[in-house]
Amino acid sequence: MMEPAEAELARYRFRLRPGPSREILERAEKSYIFGFNSALADETHTIDTISPDQRGFAYEGAASACTLLDLATPTRGRRLHELQTGPAKRHSHAVHLGAGRAYARVPVRRTFARLDPLLRWAALDGYGFQRALTLTDQTVGRRIMPSLRTRAECAIADQGLGRLLWFHECAAPEDVAARIWSFPAMRRGDLWSGAGFAATSVGGADSDELCSLAFHASTDGFRAHLAQGSAFAAAASLRSGHLPAHTAQAVQLLTGAEADDAAARVDRAMIALGHDPRTADDYLSWRAHTRKAFTRRG
Repeated sequence: MMEPAEAELARYRFRLRPGPSREILERAEKSYIFGFNSALADETHTIDTISPDQRGFAYEGAASACTLLDLATPTRGRRLHELQTGPAKRHSHAVHLGAGRAYARVPVRRTFARLDPLLRWAALDGYGFQRALTLTDQTVGRRIMPSLRTRAECAIADQGLGRLLWFHECAAPEDVAARIWSFPAMRRGDLWSGAGFAATSVGGADSDELCSLAFHASTDGFRAHLAQGSAFAAAASLRSGHLPAHTAQAVQLLTGAEADDAAARVDRAMIALGHDPRTADDYLSWRAHTRKAFTRRG
């Protein structure tokens, strides 16, 4: 079982700042822990009793627990499959992120069996987030990349690292930007994408701060990456059947589009991949097509 104290930013020596940001970020991780423990206790039905704003994070935690149980027993992914086709069927993106967080916790070879052919690569996003959470000095401080098979896989994991930086800097745009700027240019686009996803899905920044985040991404030359991450978060929220107010606000300020329009561009970008996309490069192309949709429309 996970302890609620594991959600506290101070535990990881992350930056703390006055205001509601810390509480908002910690609430998301507490929901993750609630879902994790619910799955361990075989009580995932309790997740639907919490606030709709927090259910995605809870299902992410439940997916982590199910994946760990599947890895520890010869179930061939049965628990995770039953979760994603059952109570979490509208939270597919969160489920794949959660599975990736589990893979980062145990020293075993990753397996993507029974995951969605394309969305399974989002598990590497979750892997990058969890790896940065547990190995912060190595991943954030020394900027060491994970030992993955291809550059495409590293790029997806870097989006997870970008999400973690939103927590690491307590949702302060200037600090997030400064941290991203400390990385090599070839990695910064993926980091901005992750920051955009986190700012939209988790929240923690007001409208002025979101505009500041967009300004810094533009200055760095990666505004389209920020918009792409934000659009993916909006699409995930709309598929869940609930669009939080902070998500609607963030996607409008970070992409210049309303949430349903941004999500539609994500869907069209996936259709543009053609028949049966399933590789890591296909996943990166999905993101690239989405960026082009925002670049074309300004």
